[in-house]
Amino acid sequence: MVAGIFACMLLSITSCGGRVEADGRTAPPPPEVEREQDVNFIKVDHPEQFAITTASEYAAAPQLDVTGAVSPDISLNIPVISLASGRIVEVDARLGDSVKKGQLLMKVQSADIAQAFSDYRQAIADETLSKAQLDRSRLLYEKGAIAQKDLEVAVDADEKAKVTVETAKEKIRVLGADVDHPSTIVNVYAPVSGVIIDQQVTAAAGTQGLASPNPFTIADLSRVWVMCDVYENNLPFVRLGEFADIRLNAYPNLKLRGRIGNIGPQLDPNMRTAKVRLELENPGVLRFGMFVTATFYGLEKTVHTSVPATAVLHLHDRDWAYVPEGNGFRRVEVTGGKMLSGDMQEILSGLSPGQKVVAMALILNAAAQ
Repeated sequence: MVAGIFACMLLSITSCGGRVEADGRTAPPPPEVEREQDVNFIKVDHPEQFAITTASEYAAAPQLDVTGAVSPDISLNIPVISLASGRIVEVDARLGDSVKKGQLLMKVQSADIAQAFSDYRQAIADETLSKAQLDRSRLLYEKGAIAQKDLEVAVDADEKAKVTVETAKEKIRVLGADVDHPSTIVNVYAPVSGVIIDQQVTAAAGTQGLASPNPFTIADLSRVWVMCDVYENNLPFVRLGEFADIRLNAYPNLKLRGRIGNIGPQLDPNMRTAKVRLELENPGVLRFGMFVTATFYGLEKTVHTSVPATAVLHLHDRDWAYVPEGNGFRRVEVTGGKMLSGDMQEILSGLSPGQKVVAMALILNAAAQ
């Protein structure tokens, strides 16, 4: 039946309605296509009422921003040690304290000191005896009562006794005690000025001298390191001896400069980054672990465009600018860079030097709403 209907339509003949003339005038008109309006073009009646400015040329070295953290300068980390073993009877400093060179840190009651003083007193007694024997031997030698070899033996014994005294005295000094003030208590002093960044002792604890962990570690904070991770593709920005700008998350208005002191010889196998060490003076606000942003600069300068900051419109997480076109303005997407002096902004892409733009993009955008 369907085939018959299609056959009737083709022949313009139907069995139920007679002949139907094929007349193009009875066909429905084609649908009208409405083109979408260009949302990036703004037509205005008087475009001259909007101030126009010219994009200028801005030459600057390419830069690389990486993150890093403040670390201690290892060469300025000084361990505090006690060569004398014994029991700690007093602790006069704590973790985080600022100390001065020569400041008392702790006291140790040590049997080593007692033995050292005993050896010293015995050496003094032996030296006194050897000196008396030497004097007597010289007198007898002058009288012809003893041979020269006996005098030489007495001289040798006296020299050895003096050496034993000096050795015993030096041992007491190395252990941290004073020869002129015998005591079993050893005072441990700070070897340098700085901040205690590690503490491994408490009162009443024991120490085995060099066999025990260092009681304290003092860091000189006058100089610090900033350790950064730089991807291998960006390593051309990093050169030994060059300087980088450093900004702190805690103090965004403070700008510091650090010298590149080392570039790690090995990349992290997972992150494909190299450790870069920046060395700088501490102005007094840097603390270990602080996050920073380091900016490295390339060797050759590149030319970019700069426009007044008011010519850039920030809309929907993008940057836009308006350029004159015909009887209106066209909105073009741009890539904004850093802010420059004189309320200017760097444009990385989207505009060229010498191109005309609307000076107040926000006003034009508001008028178009």
